[in-house]
Amino acid sequence: MEVYQYFSSTSKFYFQSFRLYHVLLFVCIIYFSVVLYNLVITRKKRMRVFEQFPGPPGNWLLGHVKQFREDGTDLEMITKWGEQYPYAFPLWFGPTSIYLFIHHSSYLKTVLSSAGEGLLVSVGQKWFRHRRLLTPGFHYDILKPYVKLMADSANIMLDKWETYAKTEQSFELFQHVSLMTLDSIMKCAFSYNSNLFELCYLVNLRFRCFPYHNETIFQLSPHGYRYRKACKIAHSHTEEVIKKRKEALNEKKEQDILQKKRNLDFLDILLCTQDEQQQGLSDEAIRAEVDTFMFEGHDTTASGISWILYNMACYPEHQQKCREEIQQDLSKIPYTTMCIKESLRLYPPVPGFGRKLTKPMTFFDGRTVPEGSLIGISVYGVHRNATVWENPHVFDPLRFLPENTAKRSPHAFVPFSAGPRNCIGQNFAMNEMKVVVAMTLKKYVLIKDPEHTPKMVPQIILRSLNGIYIKIRFVKNEP
Repeated sequence: MEVYQYFSSTSKFYFQSFRLYHVLLFVCIIYFSVVLYNLVITRKKRMRVFEQFPGPPGNWLLGHVKQFREDGTDLEMITKWGEQYPYAFPLWFGPTSIYLFIHHSSYLKTVLSSAGEGLLVSVGQKWFRHRRLLTPGFHYDILKPYVKLMADSANIMLDKWETYAKTEQSFELFQHVSLMTLDSIMKCAFSYNSNLFELCYLVNLRFRCFPYHNETIFQLSPHGYRYRKACKIAHSHTEEVIKKRKEALNEKKEQDILQKKRNLDFLDILLCTQDEQQQGLSDEAIRAEVDTFMFEGHDTTASGISWILYNMACYPEHQQKCREEIQQDLSKIPYTTMCIKESLRLYPPVPGFGRKLTKPMTFFDGRTVPEGSLIGISVYGVHRNATVWENPHVFDPLRFLPENTAKRSPHAFVPFSAGPRNCIGQNFAMNEMKVVVAMTLKKYVLIKDPEHTPKMVPQIILRSLNGIYIKIRFVKNEP
């Protein structure tokens, strides 16, 4: 009897477990069927929206993700697709995430003429108010005293390079320049440091890996953990700096010192700026602006300077013209400025960025995209578009002679973007590039290293997969 009851209860338990298993299996099948159905419907809707824009074929699930191998050929692929599909083409990053990639100045003008919604920046009235409050901080008179601080940072770097000049040993540029621009931005803005490379890498990884487009999946992943940790470090450093400076400014003695200060740093401006209602920026807004300024004033400028110096090494005839100009009059360097701009054209520090449309948009050829569409703006593609630039892959500074510039669309050259959301710190960046290039060419001759050809990779900013190497020697001062 006991044996019977045991087998009876055991079979009953297994039967109930079996039923529960089937219920769970049924629920899972229903759930995934609904998800798959929604995915298919969403994909079909988006395909209809962009059917007027032909583009390269991609995998139905992964889209074009696998075609971007991060091996130094990704940007070349964008220009090749641009030759095949004029003005713009769609790229899929997963089964439903689609971007319309723009690579022509005529289309770019339409997008950038509208304020739009930046994918990584504040939006609407909030953005407009912040922009209005920050603009005075980038006035010429505010930026002018920063040149001395930039020169001090550059001198430290150039002194370290004397070892390489004595041996003519090849060395990697970006790491040196990045430390220099970081030192410069801290002197011009605030005492602060953060792991920007880690954040850039993780943002780029999330963009390429379509499961990470889902917030929950990304946050639960190891990369999501690393991202949160990097953000926490960056934010905690920023908050500490802001807190200490605010405490100092609350003391009357410090306020008197601030009023006598010859040049305000960026954090002073953020903390003291007020609108018509005597309202300043919130602590959260100040932190966001500090983080943005750290990124845009450090890593992007480091990228720009590194590629400029690399181009000077590759084209000794242009390098020598710049050097002669610098030695004659450091305050007037038009040819050097043209070389800097040509390098920014060929190697834009930010090779692409995104916009999310807040309203429908119609391009000059009649094609339209609806509200909510994601637009990928390929700065690299525009700068190397053969229908916009003659011989686009050739280094030719004379493109930027005033008479040649006047013939082109202002949206043909956009290393700092354009329109309402152009880079507020572009004058700061250009000043630093001019200072560093002038001081470098005055002291050193830059020599190309034929054994190390950089492989460009877009990781938010333009980097090299295998580094940017050059050799140097001292400039011989003629009697």
